[in-house]
Amino acid sequence: MSEINLFSLKKHISLVTGGGNGIGAASVRALAQAGSDVVVADIDINSAKKITKSLSDLGVRSMAIKVDVTKSFQVKKMLDNVLETFGRLDIAVNSAGIGNRSPAEMLPEDSWDKLINVNLKSIYLCNREQGKIMLKQRSGSIINIASMSGKIVNRPQNHSHYNASKAGVIQYSRSCAVEWADRGVRVNTISPGHTITNMTAKSTTKMREVWISNTPMARLANPEDIQGAVVFLASSASAYVTGHDLVVDGGYTLW
Repeated sequence: MSEINLFSLKKHISLVTGGGNGIGAASVRALAQAGSDVVVADIDINSAKKITKSLSDLGVRSMAIKVDVTKSFQVKKMLDNVLETFGRLDIAVNSAGIGNRSPAEMLPEDSWDKLINVNLKSIYLCNREQGKIMLKQRSGSIINIASMSGKIVNRPQNHSHYNASKAGVIQYSRSCAVEWADRGVRVNTISPGHTITNMTAKSTTKMREVWISNTPMARLANPEDIQGAVVFLASSASAYVTGHDLVVDGGYTLW
């Protein structure tokens, strides 16, 4: 197999949750550019449809699905829809997530519950149903979007619940990777550094200045900076990689 073919995703079916914006949308475009047909799932169906329309010149099939990934029946319906339309699932990128800030001693219980549901429970619900399909096929790659916040306590923002959720994503993914490794299914995570998305757009100028000053590469990431990691973990180029957390942070965690 040539080096180029290692990264080809032709004849593959991919699903991206949270695919309507940010890292999810960039992941959709990367997978499609590598040749994969793509299902774009998002709670905002208009954003999902907009992304599918943007793929029209790439010669791949695409479909938009509205889903709340914190609801088990909606997740199962989403996967049933994928199978009914495409017959299989080869790649799943789970990128739905939210973030907010609060001092730990002031953190409201409902804020904890909402964030954990979106950032961590959704990974469990999606991986469970995606895993069932891929285990039956005896092949597949699941990529869960975590964060460098799952490894460090970054600053200056206080978001203990966000850090905990992303650490949970990493460890849950590692556990699934071990359980499924000998049955053809790989599970890995990508941990981005501070990335310019709708989530970080709400941050203050001072906060962004601190993030940049803490990053050896002296800039924030763009969603496109994560695309190569997605294609690598989705493709045959990473055939012997599972349970790995691929940090893409411009060197932030080195300091």
